[in-house]
Amino acid sequence: MQPSKEITIYDLAKALDISPATVSRGLKDHPAISHATKKRIQDAAREMGYRSNNFASNLRRQKTNTIGVMVHELNSSFITSVLSGIEKITTAAEYDIIIAHSSEDYKKEVANASNLFHKRVDGLITSLAYNTEKLDHFQPFIQKGIPLIFFDRVEPQYPGTKIVIDNFKAAHEITSHLIQQGCKRIVHIAGSLKRNVYSDRLKGYFKALTDHKIKPDETLVIENDLSEAASVEAAQKILAMNPLPDAVFVSNDFAAVVCMQTLKEKGIRIPQDMAFAGFNNDAIGRYAEPRLTTINYPGVKMGEIVASHMISHLNGQTNIMQTSTVIIKSELIARESSLKKGASKK
Repeated sequence: MQPSKEITIYDLAKALDISPATVSRGLKDHPAISHATKKRIQDAAREMGYRSNNFASNLRRQKTNTIGVMVHELNSSFITSVLSGIEKITTAAEYDIIIAHSSEDYKKEVANASNLFHKRVDGLITSLAYNTEKLDHFQPFIQKGIPLIFFDRVEPQYPGTKIVIDNFKAAHEITSHLIQQGCKRIVHIAGSLKRNVYSDRLKGYFKALTDHKIKPDETLVIENDLSEAASVEAAQKILAMNPLPDAVFVSNDFAAVVCMQTLKEKGIRIPQDMAFAGFNNDAIGRYAEPRLTTINYPGVKMGEIVASHMISHLNGQTNIMQTSTVIIKSELIARESSLKKGASKK
């Protein structure tokens, strides 16, 4: 079966025996067209299957009313909540979003950036991939004056708008919490230290140790990609340490739960033998046994703030390059996995 021909305003005009200009105005609810004529036009459009060509119209105006959103992964409750916040604001402002994800790969991020650029997005919101080192692939946006906002995983040297939490402060707080539970030999499992989120968390961890008169020990820092396999391997490295650590602070909740479960299977009691803390407040931490201590920062709010800054700029109300870093508040959520003082000794 052959697909039906796309209906145009000229087809509507011919069917209604009126001018194409009148049809166009009627579809746009122009006040110069009578209510009766508008109804005839809109009824005919619905019956004949007419679809407005917003894409062509927007191109004539040098605007597509679309915003590109490029994230490093999609299987994350944090990223999902950020996207929800972005979508809420952009929909209210009558913008569509095009979502691309790099799957933590720099080359895919470069390809996605090029694809979104050629789709003529009006702006780009992005969180960097695990192994991104250079930002050359964003230069076409900057050269064309297309607004660019980074969130969560950002390049600190980028002079434009960045939406983040204070990762240093949050890591300092969670490490201090572990120390207050009596822990002194604390392992930190970090993601790629090329990324601001993980390098800042490492700095906060070291500073908390120093502030509590505990000498930082770099042999207790494990850097990996925070995948399931890497988390199992990290647990094996921990088991090989002598003496064993009394706490583990992991840079995300998924990796923390995998590592914790692997250690439990080897007879390590959590938190009696080893306290545990993660980061991000993903759902997995709430259902782990014991429930995981973590850092919460509101993804929906971050998405709303990111999108609001973008819409504000697209409406000519702000200059993206004159807005630097926006810091969103985070909070420690202490659960059973780290509460050594209240834990049973059995």
